[in-house]
Amino acid sequence: MLTIVAAEDAQDRAAVFVIRGAVFVAEQQVPIEEEWDRHDLLADHLLARLDGVAVGTGRLVEIDGAAVLGRLAVLPRARGTGTGAALVRALEDRARERGLKTVELHAQTHALAFYEKLGYRSYGDEFLDAGIPHLHMRKDL
Repeated sequence: MLTIVAAEDAQDRAAVFVIRGAVFVAEQQVPIEEEWDRHDLLADHLLARLDGVAVGTGRLVEIDGAAVLGRLAVLPRARGTGTGAALVRALEDRARERGLKTVELHAQTHALAFYEKLGYRSYGDEFLDAGIPHLHMRKDL
């Protein structure tokens, strides 16, 4: 059973950063100093649990009146279970609750099809973030 909760207590917040460390720092070799940033302090962090075990996370920050979805990470054992899509939908719901009309994100290019299936469209030129190719994407809510 998949559940998604706001990561508000210390234990859930720790799980968020453990998952991000495993996916971005260990798996994708993102330098740790680039993984955590100033937005983490004010972001809404969500935590996905599969059968009670923390397996995924994502965050939402508001920048210039738009919701910015980011740091979406799902542990390998939970990929293909719908966890990532459920996290995106939950983050979009948070944006709607805040009255935001647009969600933007920076997608790793290998994940474009995932986000396109969820209604996101890419724009602009490809760019590198932490040495990984990305594209800007946007969805109107």
